[in-house]
Amino acid sequence: MLWIAAIFLAVAGARVISNFAIEYQWWKEMNQVPTWIDMLLYSIAPLTAATLLAFAALWLAHARGLSHAGRSWRQSRAYAAVSALALLFVAWMLASATIDTWSVVRYFGGRNLPAETATWQDAIFGLPLGFYLFDLPFYTVLRRYLLALAIVSAVVYWLSARAWQLIEKFPEMQATGEFDPRIFRLEGARQSGFLRMVAAVILVALALHYFLGRYEMLWQNHGFMVGVDYVAERITLPLQWVVIGTCLISAVFALIGRWKLLLIIPVAFVLRAGVPSLVSAVHVKPNEISIQRPYIETHIKATRSAYGLEQRAQERDFAASLTGARVDVAGNKALFDNVRLWDWRAFHATVTQIQALRPYYVFADSDVDRYMIDGQLRQVLLTPRELDIRQLPDAQARWINPAFIYTHGYGMAMAEANQITADGLPLLFVQDAPPQIKTGSLKLTRPEIYYGEVVHEPVFVRTQEREFDYPSGDKNVFSTYNGTGGFPISSLPLRLAAAISRGEFNILLTRYFTSESRMMIRRNVRSRLSNLANFIRWDDDPYLVLTDEGRLVWTVDGYTTSSAHPYSSAVSIGGIGSFNYIRNSIKATVDAYDGTTKLYIFDPSDPIIRAYQRIFPNLFLPASEMPADLRAHARYPETYFQAQAEIYRTFHMLDPQAFYNKEDVWDIARNVQGQDTRPQAVVPTYVVATLPGETKPEFLLILPFTPRNKDNMIGLMVARCDGPHLGELHFLQLSKQELIFGPMQIEARINQDPIIAKDLTLWNQQGSQVLRGQMLVLPVGDTLVYVEAIYIQAAEARMPQLRKVVIAVGKTLIYRDTYREALAELAGLLPAAGQAAAPAPAATAASAAAPAAPDLNVRLDRVRQHLSRYRALAGEGRWAEAGRELEDLESELQRR
Repeated sequence: MLWIAAIFLAVAGARVISNFAIEYQWWKEMNQVPTWIDMLLYSIAPLTAATLLAFAALWLAHARGLSHAGRSWRQSRAYAAVSALALLFVAWMLASATIDTWSVVRYFGGRNLPAETATWQDAIFGLPLGFYLFDLPFYTVLRRYLLALAIVSAVVYWLSARAWQLIEKFPEMQATGEFDPRIFRLEGARQSGFLRMVAAVILVALALHYFLGRYEMLWQNHGFMVGVDYVAERITLPLQWVVIGTCLISAVFALIGRWKLLLIIPVAFVLRAGVPSLVSAVHVKPNEISIQRPYIETHIKATRSAYGLEQRAQERDFAASLTGARVDVAGNKALFDNVRLWDWRAFHATVTQIQALRPYYVFADSDVDRYMIDGQLRQVLLTPRELDIRQLPDAQARWINPAFIYTHGYGMAMAEANQITADGLPLLFVQDAPPQIKTGSLKLTRPEIYYGEVVHEPVFVRTQEREFDYPSGDKNVFSTYNGTGGFPISSLPLRLAAAISRGEFNILLTRYFTSESRMMIRRNVRSRLSNLANFIRWDDDPYLVLTDEGRLVWTVDGYTTSSAHPYSSAVSIGGIGSFNYIRNSIKATVDAYDGTTKLYIFDPSDPIIRAYQRIFPNLFLPASEMPADLRAHARYPETYFQAQAEIYRTFHMLDPQAFYNKEDVWDIARNVQGQDTRPQAVVPTYVVATLPGETKPEFLLILPFTPRNKDNMIGLMVARCDGPHLGELHFLQLSKQELIFGPMQIEARINQDPIIAKDLTLWNQQGSQVLRGQMLVLPVGDTLVYVEAIYIQAAEARMPQLRKVVIAVGKTLIYRDTYREALAELAGLLPAAGQAAAPAPAATAASAAAPAAPDLNVRLDRVRQHLSRYRALAGEGRWAEAGRELEDLESELQRR
């Protein structure tokens, strides 16, 4: 059996050493070895200290227990060794169960933070937010640890005092078959100094529990509010001090052996539990709103602060009107040129059909972004072409293929969100492999995607086997990696470590490695970041950026969260969990070619990230060091926006009485999308639009609200993304006296229109399906413009094509084949669909001297000609000539 145990230990030890060696190489690749060492120390040091302290206390309890039994651990060396190991194991288990190492580390990292992070104090104790984020969790860990240690020490003392007597009595009881319960009694226990001390420690720990419980009242949920209310402040807190004093006095009684006097403890507990409920029922409930008013105000302010609704946020009225609404199309040209006609779902489905090239290429996700193209801000959709080895089961079955040949994805597809081909397909700026770039404003010099969202690992590069790059006709193009990603794997010790760590001994046996071979692991972007900084909550949706140098770089938003903000309501967001405090403090970048990873601090006022910055000084960079071409694509994240929107639905009410009665709770607006005709909550949408009061279109994240259980719109939440305005929130509150249509009401008007309803019914037959795009709600001037694209796709080969565009303004509903036609009608240059152009009025004597206005039908023909030529030239890729046609079209539209 010894040789089996030796083999097991050798194998386990080899695995541990191998994992450690590979971890070191990975952290070296990340240039973060000091951070790794700090993490190891921070995870080990608190647990080690707690284990040693617990071992000393348990060893003392064991020694005193043996002394009580008239024995000593020195009587048997074997017993002493075994008991010491057992106590050490118990101490380690106790420390592991009670010590949260990160609470300890954050406590020391969060002490004495700069004044700019102390922006909030609670109204009861006057303590800063840092106390609740760092100090209180640390004190709670200490309380839990001391209480558990005292109880376990008492048990060890009893077992040590009775162990030998149990051993001696057991043969006698076994022979007689009689069990004497008195064997469990510990003679002289009441006089034992050690047990008196343990009892005192337990009572002191109980006093500490109730002392810290005073602060934990600030998280108590009362249904209508969170935090300390009238009863808690006036009744519960004073009674809490009574319980604390009772526990401390009882600790003194326990030390001097006056055990009967401990009966005062239940009395204090009964008072603490009963009196607040009585006062609440008799005095508070009949007058609750007036009594609780100041506490509700505190709750509202604290919650808004916890979710960043006070910092860099602005609430204002937006006097949008439906009656007499007019839209200056020419004056808002930049805005209307960037209206996103492609719903990302329809775009994603279409691009998957026309740009996959081979079955093993996948487009995992599509993102919305903005780029400067030909000197103008353009909204685009883009999606990376990644390689999914699971689509090649035969190749995946042979180890060499996924490890050496199929190592990376290739390129991307990018389309302008506002342009459609004559066939109703996206007009691509970047497409195919090798990449074809159809504008001089973009370049793609490094299309290879070694780090992404759809990856397998490990892969080995710079080997004797060339890597598959992209297909070309009936052949494939191969390449050799030329970057710095991964770590060297050519040495025999590292190959052995990798083989053991991965459980793949082909790594050791293969002959494909060269002196420059490298091993790539943690190629998934989120996995890479989670291993680098697992204390940050990383967004589920990394998005790809094409830099000015032509490299592909992933950007991922990171959040710091806590459930310890006093007076704040909690929310739960998928992918992050439940919390009552959140900040978008970090934006990380990961180079898709070499895996270079950097973490930038975008909210230095966040105390949590400041604490982590102090703990890991080599890990973070200031936002000012992010390259300008990446900074231009930073955006307000949807996850953070959703959390804030969920809170703002209720906490836009600042009046305590209205809040208490929930008089004006909002819902997130609903809409129908895709094939599903059931209303669903609208998701935050990126748009290029102009904020009221501004003159320049910008990249915004927008979400409409409706009153609870209603469909009319009541407000818009807008987040700015560009330049110094990144992180600003604007809440546009609409009139409550005038009906402003919400997305579902516009949908109802679309469904009720006889011409549209006939088309939708027809297209949903004969093997085709209608897809409804997400409705865009755009503030324009003093009104709102609603835009929805309608797509059609075959039931089998799903490749949506844009078929119709709907624009609604006020009570006007425009339904056209193309966006340009709908826009022309909106500008008043085209007659409404199904109507003839109004005849030109007869010239009067006064106007006879002036040049005659061109006939509307003539202008209509000119618009159609320009549109037709533009489509033909764009389809042939003759962008310069197409641009001139577009300019002529715009000139024609602007003529009066």
